[in-house]
Amino acid sequence: MRKCMGMVVYAPNDNRYEEIEIPSPGPGEMVLKIRGCGVCASDTKSWHGGKRVWGDFPGPNHYMEPGTVGGHEFYGEIVEIGEGVEGFEIGDVVAPEQMVPCGECKFCKEGNYWMCERHAIMGFKHIAPGGFAEYTLLNKNAICHKLPKDMPLEMAALIEPYGCAMHAVERAQIKHTDVVVISGMGAIGLAMVSIAQKYSPKMIIGVDLKPKRLEKAKEFGADLVLNPMECDFDATIKELTDGYGADVYIEASGSVPSIQQGMDCLRKLGRYVQFGIFADVVPTDLNTVGDGKELDVLGSHLSPYCYEPVIKGMLDGTIRTDGIVTHIMKIADWEKGFETALSDPDAIKVVLVP
Repeated sequence: MRKCMGMVVYAPNDNRYEEIEIPSPGPGEMVLKIRGCGVCASDTKSWHGGKRVWGDFPGPNHYMEPGTVGGHEFYGEIVEIGEGVEGFEIGDVVAPEQMVPCGECKFCKEGNYWMCERHAIMGFKHIAPGGFAEYTLLNKNAICHKLPKDMPLEMAALIEPYGCAMHAVERAQIKHTDVVVISGMGAIGLAMVSIAQKYSPKMIIGVDLKPKRLEKAKEFGADLVLNPMECDFDATIKELTDGYGADVYIEASGSVPSIQQGMDCLRKLGRYVQFGIFADVVPTDLNTVGDGKELDVLGSHLSPYCYEPVIKGMLDGTIRTDGIVTHIMKIADWEKGFETALSDPDAIKVVLVP
């Protein structure tokens, strides 16, 4: 039995770096040697018992399956291929999408695979082990995208979050005349700024509490950056828009106050996109949505059909990635990596490598 090391998730506050089995690929499956795996906010929230993942653990309503190798923002090299695999060969470098669709439910059959009823996201389900390990097994239904073999880690490890950013921007239906506010200048929010530029809106406003992230937002193309703790946010937006409010607000921070901030700063008939993930159920005043402004409230989940354009944009330079990966650490040091992602003011994206 072949062994390697990986970080396995067992329960809230119980992640363990330990020896795991390297599976042999069955029909349609592939074994991937991991080159890098990013730390997502969902990983850190899961570690600290976020109810979105754990429910009332150890009850039956948790999404995370204990004993799963964590991590979904990964890429690597194919080292073994099972019977029946077509289009890939040993030595290919690939980035798998984070969702392993069943291919059989109503949503999959309609082409909406990212809403698959089974909903197996890598790093959360046994059938979809993640990338916080030396090797992982790719399910026969995994959707993989080939990368240049020399694509730098600082790009390749960002494909998953950038795909999520692209989908959220697509959901916003940005027009040339729009004032677009993006809240949360983490890796995904900064990617949204870079991608939103492609739509040539009237103005892009980046919002965050951390000065260095706001500086990076300017580098990536934000026309204006704001710290809500240092200004009258709503008044500033109104002043910039002749008193009407912003056209689009994309929530990418996962911060509860950002929700109402977005509802308040939007104009009537504006568009609100929720991407950020919250650790628990959050309250908000929906009167603003209906009786007040008749807002379009849109959700954004995962990265359907976005990997290929993201990879192309990264490689041709039209999607900025420079400086997003701020820390590279060993998977063995996952706890330090998670803490860095949570608390280091200079951290944007932490990537763990074998």
